[in-house]
Amino acid sequence: MRARFRGRRRSSAALYPAKHNDAFTLDREVTPEKINLNYNNFYEFSTNKHLSADTLKTRPWTVKIDGLVEKEQTLGIDDLIKSIGLEERLYRHRCVEAWSMAIPWTGFPLRALVEKAKPLASAKFVRFETFLDKKMAPGQKTFSPWPYVEGVTMAEATNDLAFMVTGAYGKPVAKVQGAPLRLALPWKYGFKSIKSIVKISFVDKRPETFWQALGPDEYGFWANVNPDVAHPRWSQAKETELTTGNLRPTLLFNGYGAQVADLYKGLDKEPLYM
Repeated sequence: MRARFRGRRRSSAALYPAKHNDAFTLDREVTPEKINLNYNNFYEFSTNKHLSADTLKTRPWTVKIDGLVEKEQTLGIDDLIKSIGLEERLYRHRCVEAWSMAIPWTGFPLRALVEKAKPLASAKFVRFETFLDKKMAPGQKTFSPWPYVEGVTMAEATNDLAFMVTGAYGKPVAKVQGAPLRLALPWKYGFKSIKSIVKISFVDKRPETFWQALGPDEYGFWANVNPDVAHPRWSQAKETELTTGNLRPTLLFNGYGAQVADLYKGLDKEPLYM
């Protein structure tokens, strides 16, 4: 299926800019695009935040949907985008490193993709996987375990805030931002928002994620933003807002508690903020 996209123009580019969804507002200014594009974590390419991901080849690009679903599918990215449609949302973004941005993402609710996948009742989690190509991404020659893997519960995946990103700032998402398809979970630390997704699996067991495997004492499965629970090496009580450079208090669930707090009832013994 990948072959029929080879050499073809991005047919989804004409869908930008998408209609703005007024239900998603901010309490701060949108971070200028120049700052966003020049301050990123994308370890597949570099540990330097002022990185280049120019070698990332975003076409052809397919996304495999498998696991506990009625029927496995492999979808070309442009066909996927056009089949669901796009909208723009303004989201806060909080990194576990205690800095933050505010970004105008374009994409579609993860819930819509879940519906398209038709998972079985036995599916309890959604597992995401990025590409593995050491020739294209020099960072994958360094530390492991590549490829990058993330996961959420089915309840988190179908929450209205969970968003599949295909664009930003009114145009297709840039390579350094995780083109052509990434996740945005604004109530969680940014490392949960996996970039450059090639595979989405519906599973019955909690996936082991990339940072869990690398640093289980520092990074857990949930990673919900909480100012009262410090990272082992620094406080999470405040964050540096990259738009202004000012410190501001960190908000529980990054300010999205009204939409997501109910997801974690009955999980008092879980380390929800690791």
